[in-house]
Amino acid sequence: MNIKKLKPAWVDEFKAFALKGNVMDMAVGVIIGGAFGKIVTSLVGDIIMPLVSVLTGGTKDLAGLAWKISDAEDAAVVKYGAFCQTILDFLIISLSIFFAIKLLCSLRAKQKEEESAPAPSTPEDVLLLREIRDALKRGE
Repeated sequence: MNIKKLKPAWVDEFKAFALKGNVMDMAVGVIIGGAFGKIVTSLVGDIIMPLVSVLTGGTKDLAGLAWKISDAEDAAVVKYGAFCQTILDFLIISLSIFFAIKLLCSLRAKQKEEESAPAPSTPEDVLLLREIRDALKRGE
């Protein structure tokens, strides 16, 4: 029994796709992004929101802010505080990514500039000394 016949044709294609550098870089980015999201959520919930509570007079957690549509027990609740806290998380993450990308772009531009910079020219006195040295070696 031939094992190659049992394996669908798309398996090799998927393997080639999954092992490409861009896909692996993206996977690492997603994993780091997930961890970074947790850090930002902690930053907002544990550091920024207590400071905001001082300004708002004691509302320590925006996520708890809600508007109840009616007084009925099964009334719909609009949780605008959780939405505001999520927007704050998003703003911090997007600003962090913006500054990280800006830093990377400036580093890459600096690296390209250094690579494309012409070699410094040799001063004329050094060239003359080299000519004299070469002439002495030749015995002139």
